[in-house]
Amino acid sequence: MKRCIAVLFLILLAPRLADANEAKDVITRMITKLRGHINVAEYDMTVSRPAWTRTLKMKVWDDRTNKRVFVRITDPAKEAGTSFLRLGYNLWSYLPAVEKVLKIPPSMMLQPWMGSDFTNDDLVKESSYIDDYDHEITGSETVDGAKVNKIEMIPKPDAPVVWGKVIFWVRAKDDLPVRQNFLDEKGRLIKDLVFSDVKTMDGTLLPTRWEMSAVLKQGQKTVLLLKSIDFDPVPTVPESVFSEKNLHP
Repeated sequence: MKRCIAVLFLILLAPRLADANEAKDVITRMITKLRGHINVAEYDMTVSRPAWTRTLKMKVWDDRTNKRVFVRITDPAKEAGTSFLRLGYNLWSYLPAVEKVLKIPPSMMLQPWMGSDFTNDDLVKESSYIDDYDHEITGSETVDGAKVNKIEMIPKPDAPVVWGKVIFWVRAKDDLPVRQNFLDEKGRLIKDLVFSDVKTMDGTLLPTRWEMSAVLKQGQKTVLLLKSIDFDPVPTVPESVFSEKNLHP
């Protein structure tokens, strides 16, 4: 009798496990498409507030395989040289104005990154979308004539994440993200990220415009524009790039 109950349980559980695996596979393919194994990219980031707007230019070295990222602001002159280094879940910054390297503590992970609507956590924790969440496809819809799957991600117990839930809308035909929502532990929508302007960059179809809106703060948004990207550059990125010494320009 116990064996029959166990078999029945597995039969009932199988579709849910298959759905969870499929959802995780979609997220894995999406991140692989966006970042590859290693890339070097240039971005423009425009931060908009009701009373002002400013644009930063930056270069990013992203080694997803080894969970490390280096970012250097190149323009405007007042911000040029500001740098960030991520190694695993650790983040350091270099501020030319004070000529100091600072380690950013976990308590500051939700603070705005360079005054934008992206946070320090967005920079540090992106790879954890695969490992630190349980995934589920909760529905599908049509966006601009294309089928889009809705994937809800709930943090695993004790996972080092700050969001209560993350929701992705991902195109079924090519695993490109269309939208992303960030919810707090009370289920409130805090940030909304829209991906658009899909173009072929270094042989890969990518959304080149990422618009992050602060849902609870009217008139506040940040637009990140991908200007260029080189996947798996040759020669490869030197180890010295991902070092505290490189934080000093």
